[in-house]
This record gives sequence, structure tokens and C-alpha cells, in this order.
Amino acid sequence: MDTSLFTSMLEEKGISLSPTQLKQFETYYRLLVEWNEKMNLTAITEKPEVYLKHFYDSISAAFYFDFTKEYSICDVGAGAGFPSIPLKICFPNLKISIVDSLQKRITFLNELSKGLQLDNVTFYHDRAETFGQKGEIRESFDIVMARAVARMSVLSELCLPLVKVNGTFIAMKAASVSDELEDGKKAITTLGGTVKEVHHFLLPIENSDRNIVIIEKKKTTPKKYPRKPGTPNRSPIN
Repeated sequence: MDTSLFTSMLEEKGISLSPTQLKQFETYYRLLVEWNEKMNLTAITEKPEVYLKHFYDSISAAFYFDFTKEYSICDVGAGAGFPSIPLKICFPNLKISIVDSLQKRITFLNELSKGLQLDNVTFYHDRAETFGQKGEIRESFDIVMARAVARMSVLSELCLPLVKVNGTFIAMKAASVSDELEDGKKAITTLGGTVKEVHHFLLPIENSDRNIVIIEKKKTTPKKYPRKPGTPNRSPIN
């Protein structure tokens, strides 16, 4: 996916990028590749693939959810900033928080944020399990997002405690999401969520499966969740 195809395919979806925004994506690509030589941020480094599999793929959440309002978003386990930083470039109105367990990635994200001249972005070096138990953080975000971090039964416990009641949890998944949702049904309900929509589409060019799962937070999450680091993964709610 070259930059002109990237631009035109987003325009088809109603997302028009200014020259400044296109320059931000160019800077993002350059910094990602530079830093990737020092630390393992991504296995994908060829420009057309980064634009397709990281940038376009991250923005695809906006095909099914309206990000034009001044939402506060927490991106759990964003790694090199996906999906929240591409969304922030497209929708500067968003207030972004990223939590990641690796300090090296947080260092990269801070430098990236400066290079892109982003405002209203905050980075937290923390585990999602301990982050979600902090009083001032817990149930404080309009939207919590995660992209391919863990299976739904685990991911729900990491993300739903951060979503405010009547807020939204958006999980970006590849194939086999129906099995994950079946296995994660009890976890989602226990944590106060209800599955609202599941959108399936094929990533252009390579035609690989993608799913956007939109979950509404209907009730307060019980205080005991999230449990201690590692516990959700070892013994998911089921």
C-alpha cells in the first residue's frame, strides 16, 4: 500500500488527510524503522506493509465507530503505538493514554510523540492489571482499545475495568473471533460489559480477516478485577 492508495482508500471511508497529517505518517514510519534497529518494535518494516498492516489497520476501527468527538481513550498494550497513535493523527481531538509494560517502548512513544508534535497524549509504564486498580484511573475512560493483545476472556479483564460506565471497549482482532467471544462471554458479563456489535472485514490487498468487536460497559466492574498480574492469563474468568 503506497501513500496515495492509503490516502484514497481512507477518503473512500470518509477520512480525509491534510498534508500535515500525511507528513506525520511519514515521520511515524521513519521513526519506527529507526528505533526498530535499536529495539524490537515490529517485525514489519517495509513501507507498503507498515502503511497497510499498522497504519490502515489501526484506523479501520474508525470505519465502524465515530471518533470525531473529544473522547478520552486508553490503549492497552499498544507496543509501537497501534492503534491509538494513527487514530490520533487522523482525529487530533482525541485524548490518548497508552499503558505498556515495557519501559523501552514507553521511551520510544515519548520520542514519537515529540516527533509528531502531538498534544493530549500520556504514556504509562505499567501492567494493565495494576493500572486498572488505580483509583484515579479505574473506570475513567470513554473508550478503551486493544489490538491483538490476548484472547477475549483475558483482554476483557485487562480493559473493561478501565472503561467508565456507559463507555465502550473496542477490541481489534484477527480471525476466529466468534470462538473467542463464546469463551469470553462470562468474563464480559462479569466485568459489566455487553457485546454490541461485531464487524468483520478483509484487510485490503492481502485479504486477511479482521474483526472489530464493540462492547458497551453497562455496569460497574466488581472491585476484585483486574486480578494480580499474570492471573487473568493463567486462569481466565469462565
